[in-house]
Amino acid sequence: MTSSRPLPPIVVAEVGTAHGGDLSRGLELIDAAADAGSDIAKVQVVFAEEILPPEAGLVPLPGGDTPLYEVFRKLERPVDFYAALADRAAARGIGFLASPFGEKSVCLLEEIGVEAWKVASPELNHEPLLERLARTGLPLILSTGVSRMEDIQRALDVIADSVSAAVPPIIILHCLTNYPAPEKEANLRAIPTLAAAFNHPAGLSDHSLHPVLIPALASALGAVMIEKHITLNKEAGGLDDPVALTPEAFTEMTAAVRRFALPEGGRGTAAHLAAVIDELAGEYGRERVEACLGDGVKRLAPSEEAHYRRTNRSIHAVGALKAGTLLTEENTAILRTEKVLRPGLEPRYRSEVYGSRLIRNVASGDGITREDLEPSDVAPEDHKK
Repeated sequence: MTSSRPLPPIVVAEVGTAHGGDLSRGLELIDAAADAGSDIAKVQVVFAEEILPPEAGLVPLPGGDTPLYEVFRKLERPVDFYAALADRAAARGIGFLASPFGEKSVCLLEEIGVEAWKVASPELNHEPLLERLARTGLPLILSTGVSRMEDIQRALDVIADSVSAAVPPIIILHCLTNYPAPEKEANLRAIPTLAAAFNHPAGLSDHSLHPVLIPALASALGAVMIEKHITLNKEAGGLDDPVALTPEAFTEMTAAVRRFALPEGGRGTAAHLAAVIDELAGEYGRERVEACLGDGVKRLAPSEEAHYRRTNRSIHAVGALKAGTLLTEENTAILRTEKVLRPGLEPRYRSEVYGSRLIRNVASGDGITREDLEPSDVAPEDHKK
């Protein structure tokens, strides 16, 4: 191991919605994040109508099949709730970060005043949201689970095309969108792949269960940021609690991330990584460690393939729409599909969808597909540009 002063990644404690809508619990989670050594506490500002249709039904989550729309409705909170969490983070000397999911949550966070935006993996193709966030000029942190290289490039192009001045600073987070994320699919060598391919710093949003192995390897690979869920109690009933770390485990993770961080300036990178692999292999086994590292080719992981185009955003009907209906921004919405409903056209096609008429009925909540429109109205979905 090199003796150079390490440059540890920024550690983000993903509180998410583990507060359950209770402010006291939320404040306790912010305190736990600070006590565990995180640099930033992060939450999700949820308004159900911005995320998925009411008709989405049950969604398989770590705690079992969940009526997610109804759960999100119960988690909706006013600006004062999030302002109190941000104030507690500031009082504890750590940063505050949040994921918005649409215009309403963006406006709420603007009222509080934030220093950066976190875009969750399913929103990487939510082009109106990306455009809105880019125009604020604030740094963007993009998670890239359930996404391909071309999806990431498309998102970066949308951001660049949305601003007339310099593109805001961007961090790209490698991510595996599965809960829990299988270690053998982690493919951590994709972190330097993403940094090199897109010329932006890269890090990791991790949903694996072990507190040390994946984060430590990511740190040794040069991740500039590592995000992981935190909970007060894995049995507390929160959406992500089963895959989150307790404060004690999060403290262990933070120590490992900083211990195995890439040396200052990246000097001796290969030797440093080899030394970290040897040390972790001695504790966890070389086969397990090498499986976590993967081949570095960014692709959909096997456990993500069934989620592609369903966890991501597409254009959905708001209410039952009859044949002949003129499609507008008011009677459609860009939402996650999940497992029950039919996926619609990707948001990139929205300008062609708006102003088109349906040639058949579309059930409430279902996606608007190419087959629902006159053949000449929308370009084929595999036409990427």
